[in-house]
Amino acid sequence: MRISRVLTSLIAVLLLAVAIGERTSHANPLSPNPVIYLTGIEAYTANGKNWIRYSYDVFNKDAYPADMFAAAPALPPCGQNTKASRTWIDLYDQSGKRLYGFCALSKPDDLGKIWFALEEGVIPPSWIYLEMNDRQTNTKYKSNLAETSM
Repeated sequence: MRISRVLTSLIAVLLLAVAIGERTSHANPLSPNPVIYLTGIEAYTANGKNWIRYSYDVFNKDAYPADMFAAAPALPPCGQNTKASRTWIDLYDQSGKRLYGFCALSKPDDLGKIWFALEEGVIPPSWIYLEMNDRQTNTKYKSNLAETSM
């Protein structure tokens, strides 16, 4: 009699564990932190000034769902842009000083075209990183440190 009660309890616990596991197995896993790397450095002129642009790509950009970059008019705007994307990208130097940001990327592939620029003659930071801020879920993703020289 005692063994059958223990066996019944064990079966009940196993069934409960399976039921809970099935309900949670469909949850979206968190996306990984971005892995960035320098793709190029180019000189250009804009508004009568000479600039140096440092271009980066996110190696694992395919790991992010497209809906992270959908227009999010229900969230606060980015300046005058009332249809800014759900996820904003900010680039920082190694000490945490913001260098530049993107608030209207429309798809994960756009992470392959991020950059910041410094006026010609300004010494760049040795390292930079980016933060992705998913404003809908209030989740931040911080990248590795990436060099600013080739």
